[in-house]
Amino acid sequence: MENPVKPVAVIILNWNGEKFLRQFLPSVVAHTPADIADVIVADNGSTDGSVELLRKEFPTVKVLPFSKNYGFADGYNRAIAATRYRYTVLLNSDVEVKSDWLTPLYKFMSSHPEVGAVQPKILSLTTPDTFEYAGAAGGFIDRNGFPYCRGRIFSTLEKDNGQYDEPMPVFWATGACLMVDSALYEKVGGLDSRFFAHMEEIDLCWRIHLAGREVWAIPAGKVYHLGGGSLPASDPRKTYLNFRNNLLMLYKNLPARDRKWSLIKRRLLDTVAWGKFIMTLDFKNASAILRAHRDYRRMVSEYSYMASPEVNLLKGRPNILTSYYLKGHKTFDRI
Repeated sequence: MENPVKPVAVIILNWNGEKFLRQFLPSVVAHTPADIADVIVADNGSTDGSVELLRKEFPTVKVLPFSKNYGFADGYNRAIAATRYRYTVLLNSDVEVKSDWLTPLYKFMSSHPEVGAVQPKILSLTTPDTFEYAGAAGGFIDRNGFPYCRGRIFSTLEKDNGQYDEPMPVFWATGACLMVDSALYEKVGGLDSRFFAHMEEIDLCWRIHLAGREVWAIPAGKVYHLGGGSLPASDPRKTYLNFRNNLLMLYKNLPARDRKWSLIKRRLLDTVAWGKFIMTLDFKNASAILRAHRDYRRMVSEYSYMASPEVNLLKGRPNILTSYYLKGHKTFDRI
């Protein structure tokens, strides 16, 4: 691609998503300020007519075609390496925008050099007064590595009543709509392509923190996410990726002195989740957890070359399991 003139690339990664492009891309083109951003679709080797649709019906959208499906992580890594904008927005193909969603994010990042990544407020497309599962108003992580959000804890989704409209530093920003400093993204290694999909944005944000930069939620920007666009929540493939990648993320980002005990605890907690699936006769998801742990043990040696971080960013964080299940605290303001 030619050298960029504008500071921001809004990159949508697509794989056989012609239906989503028809539904969601018009709003992105209409409401993305053309003076600061280019809209780019990086296509992961689609065979459904996606590229033809883009070239015929969206002439202002730049197309970056790949020869095969590289997955979410490596697809974005390749796209960012090929585009070289100052800032990049990783935008899911099933996100709709209804106003100038980008300017608040851009203004905040360009005036706060200590910040490496931001996200907007993420609302549900189907129930627009409710936060969406993937990111809500900013992501956090508990002492055992379980992610949760302002506006969403486990399966409990809060209504958006303006209670989380203040900008706030967070632990992670959602991959559904993630704006990053492109140079920092590459410096910390980008998304881990070995994850393939799921949890990789949390892992990325963890490394951004370890590099001394901050991650923020900027609710003045607002987008609407369909969710489940790639895999539904109950899909065993999603269960497998979430459990496997969470273990890999903990191994990568915890200091060696804390890693063993943290992983023992986490694997015991995963055993409880396995037992719950068995009790509800959901054998496919139970099997997915077993495969996740098996493949974690196989893959963990791939990270043995990495230097151990000095700082344990999980220390002092709440225990979301006891708060949610034992104390009944199911909203962020009660954590």
